[in-house]
This record gives sequence, structure tokens and C-alpha cells, in this order.
Amino acid sequence: MPSLVSPDLTKRAPRSPRIRLGGYVLLPRLIDKGGAEVAGQHGEYKFNCPLDQRFFDFVGIDGEKLKKELAKGKGDGEILEWIEKQAKNKPGPFEITQWSIFQENRSPSDVESREYFHKLHAAVAPKREDVSTWFDVLDIDDFVTFGGKA
Repeated sequence: MPSLVSPDLTKRAPRSPRIRLGGYVLLPRLIDKGGAEVAGQHGEYKFNCPLDQRFFDFVGIDGEKLKKELAKGKGDGEILEWIEKQAKNKPGPFEITQWSIFQENRSPSDVESREYFHKLHAAVAPKREDVSTWFDVLDIDDFVTFGGKA
């Protein structure tokens, strides 16, 4: 019996990119987005976006193969176990921690990314001066999208 209850991302945001599973940031969020896409409830959220691909590249798995596992109804623990078995790269706890810290603190690094970041920041929280990382802007965007005031 499937254990996954896909979130309806037309009604609520996926989990924050800061939330960890197996030490990995981004993983719970991309599980939510993939499960919602399988269920046709992904709204504006995109599975296998450039941010998700950072995770897939780090561990060495294919996003579409992960989505097939999500379609089987697997929950977080089962997905983490599948990733650990299927991953081409086998990062240890220290590497996972360092990668996750880097991702949490990553900000736009090229002109095109900075322009997109600033446009999104201006749209969702123009008066906030504490928005400097991708995770900051994603968390605020999720909050504002579902009725919060930044």
C-alpha cells in the first residue's frame, strides 16, 4: 500500500529548502514537488528545476528516476534509502553537511541569476533587507504566495 500522501502545492508550499532529510537540504522540498507533480497538484512549482538539479548532480541520480519512485507511493524514508542505494556518488556525512551548508548560504553568482533574484525579491518582499540567499527568497516567496505578508 502506498505510503506517500502527495502535497497539493496549489494549496500550500512544499517544505522549505532548509529542511533536511539524511542531512541533505533540498531533498524534502524536491520530494514534495515530485510527488505533487505525479499527482497533478504541483501548481507553479517545478520538479527537476536548476535547484533540484544541484542535489541530483551532487548525489549522482537522475531526477526522472526519482519521480518514478515517488509514483510508487514511497515516503521520505523509503526515498532516502533508494537514493543511498542508487546514487553514483556516495558522499559521507561530512561531505553532505558541507554541501548542505554551502547550499543554505548560496547567493546569485552571475548577472542573469542576480537579475532574476532581485526581481523576485522586489516582487515578494521589497522592504526586507535580510534577503541575501536563494533559500531566503524561496522561503519568503512560498510564504507570500499562500497569503503571508512579508
